[in-house]
Amino acid sequence: KALWARARMVRRWPTSFIFKRRLCTDATQDEYGKMEADGDTFYFDEFILESGRSLKNAQVRYKTFGKLNEARDNCVVVCHALTGNASVNEWWAPLMGPGKLFDTSKYMIFCANILGSCYGSTGPADINPETNKRYGEDFPLVTIRDSVRSQKAVLESLGVSGIQFVLGGSLGGMQALEWGFIGGSLVRSLVVIACGAKHTAWQIAISEVQRNAIIRDPTWENGQGKALNGLGIARQLAMISYRSHRAYDQKFGRKLTKEANGKRKDVQEMIMEGKIPNFDVAGYLSYQDSKFLTRFDAASYVRCTQKMDTHDVSRGRGSLGSSLGSIEKPVLVIGFDGDLLYPLSEQRELAALLPKAKLKEIESDAGHDAFLLEYEAIQSACTSFLNELDDAQR
Repeated sequence: KALWARARMVRRWPTSFIFKRRLCTDATQDEYGKMEADGDTFYFDEFILESGRSLKNAQVRYKTFGKLNEARDNCVVVCHALTGNASVNEWWAPLMGPGKLFDTSKYMIFCANILGSCYGSTGPADINPETNKRYGEDFPLVTIRDSVRSQKAVLESLGVSGIQFVLGGSLGGMQALEWGFIGGSLVRSLVVIACGAKHTAWQIAISEVQRNAIIRDPTWENGQGKALNGLGIARQLAMISYRSHRAYDQKFGRKLTKEANGKRKDVQEMIMEGKIPNFDVAGYLSYQDSKFLTRFDAASYVRCTQKMDTHDVSRGRGSLGSSLGSIEKPVLVIGFDGDLLYPLSEQRELAALLPKAKLKEIESDAGHDAFLLEYEAIQSACTSFLNELDDAQR
């Protein structure tokens, strides 16, 4: 509370936004859809981080869809994952619209780019007002809790009096969990998808290898350079962890890349000719690598993965059981059986320790990315959960 009281908030509305020094503002298409940094902006004269460090002139880029009702209590907060942005209408488009989970005739949908990212909110790609240079590696550690506090400040400025539910997957799910602590009586319920109560050694290790690939790139230059080769390798590793063994085998198997191998389609033929086979899966990873470089910043990737590593709901709050046990709100926990990165055991633990939790396990070969791709199953699970809450209140 003391840290929060020291943050002074000012809301200003410039007539236009200039997106300089942001590598990831170029639009492209991938699992998230069209990726841009547009939206409204909330400005802090100063935002005090959980560490006590100050971010001067910090800003949060956000989008809203739909309108607040007269009571101003029909807000829905959607939290994006590691490399997402505020455009939930793009990366979760199948869930947006009349009769859908994000029904803009019923709710005002709110989504904000997290601090430390590069889609409009203050991050390493921005200019440090104290040095007049890009932050780079000097950008301070921003925690999951910091991002949730910043989002709460934006919603308070908009006059929101009630949040019907907070929903997110992966890093977004971590934020949704923190809303259970920070949101207080403002939040009615939570939907936590494809994450656990804390970042485990396995998840930290995967992120650390990705960070090492970036930092050891000769063009890293303490976060001042682009480090594109390192960022590309980091993305390739991430894409492996995001899908399942079954998904890779079904999609690629041992197929060869036609473009690289010409008319040759047989591995044996290639070997007998003294050629090195170029497998289709290698082409896929290379494509994901190249595509990602047009839309994300290396230093932002380092800080955002470190943000995920701070995730531990029990940090500074006591035991894991007592911490989760203090969340009295209804919580829907969703997990996927093919998720190698955040396995079902973690969602089962959450459901067991949250007093009012409901667990939905979904079968999917999509791996961790199922939280973006299995939208029909997510829609069904969430609709059932919310209907039960409505029925209980009647």
